[in-house]
Amino acid sequence: MLRLSKKTDYALLAMRHLAANADRGAVSARELAETYDIPAELLAKVLQKLVRGKLLESQQGIRGGYALAKPATAMSVADVIQAVDGPLMVTACSDTDHSCDQYAKCNIRDPLWRIKDRIVATLAATSVAEMAMEMPVAPAPHPAGVIPMQMVKGS
Repeated sequence: MLRLSKKTDYALLAMRHLAANADRGAVSARELAETYDIPAELLAKVLQKLVRGKLLESQQGIRGGYALAKPATAMSVADVIQAVDGPLMVTACSDTDHSCDQYAKCNIRDPLWRIKDRIVATLAATSVAEMAMEMPVAPAPHPAGVIPMQMVKGS
């Protein structure tokens, strides 16, 4: 199973928030932590990784905080994952590490690497801006047995 780390989850939450609120300017780490109930110390470390990955800018001062370093359309989900966790891996082995006892006999490594390449391509094709777009709100379900008037035939 492919699973993103909690740090990556937090990074994606922060990036989505910053992209959706880009017109506001910088947002403090404290505000982000409180908005999403994330431990502030952990979020601060994640945000610093995003700064080192050149995805965020850190702004000092009274109105300081974090802002996107470039347009949200120019940053992908893959960029965020790699800035926080490094390269995406599906298997423990790699094309440069032959230390696995099964490396010479392995018949699933290449198919799994092709799958990983497809996953990475999909993540790379999904921008932070796409994640920031609001999803349409689903209509509230109707209480059992209650049919809205416009759905009753002939009304």
